[in-house]
Amino acid sequence: MYQVKEVAAMIGVSIRTLHHYDQIGLLIPATTTEAGYRLYSDENLERLQQVLFFKEMGISLQEIQQILDHPGFDRERALCLHREALLQKKNRLETMITTIDKTLDHMKGEKRMEKEELFSGLSKKEIEAHQQKYRAEVKEKYAPELVAESERRSASYSSAQWEKIQQEADAIFWRIAKRMDGVATDEHVQEAVAQWHQHINSHFYECKLDTFRGLADLYVADERFRQNIDHIHVGLAQFMHDAMHVYCDQHDR
Repeated sequence: MYQVKEVAAMIGVSIRTLHHYDQIGLLIPATTTEAGYRLYSDENLERLQQVLFFKEMGISLQEIQQILDHPGFDRERALCLHREALLQKKNRLETMITTIDKTLDHMKGEKRMEKEELFSGLSKKEIEAHQQKYRAEVKEKYAPELVAESERRSASYSSAQWEKIQQEADAIFWRIAKRMDGVATDEHVQEAVAQWHQHINSHFYECKLDTFRGLADLYVADERFRQNIDHIHVGLAQFMHDAMHVYCDQHDR
């Protein structure tokens, strides 16, 4: 068993952080002594490792808890996903180091550098796209009940009901598309995003904020979603993603 101060020192987090994880049920110590000291087991440390890996990829604590507590959680598969994501980061860092070396050689007059080479590795688009794909796969694997609920509700709709639902959805998408020359924080955009959130809740499944945020990530990470949405207006999937994240940030307080 390990005392909280030992765990904190071992992994470089604060004791306060570990206390917080305990309070929210994310990492409950194996036992607590009569004096009130938290004691952590090897299994606790393995769970904590997963918490930190998922945090590294930008997944919220609430989402992490849902994933780790899911009966279908596969630690080995999760580690493979973490490894793939971190390799992407590693490759980007190596490319950035190479860019620095080339720039220094160029400054010394030792080697000519093309202008586009100045920015190799500096764009975050590729790594962000990979993170979004990672988040989407995690959510799809550990939230199958949402898919089942959506299919169950959809199957109950008549042709007329389904047509009306689709018309409502298209109207919301077009309302957002017409504001794409502005910013995702625009109040009219956010009103439309709120309508979209309610639309999902009303017709498909209970869409909590973390689920809504994950759905936004799918819009850009999954090519099928992106193409379907961009068919309405080019670039709408990305704009929807950004606006939905703003909405979640504003309401997750």
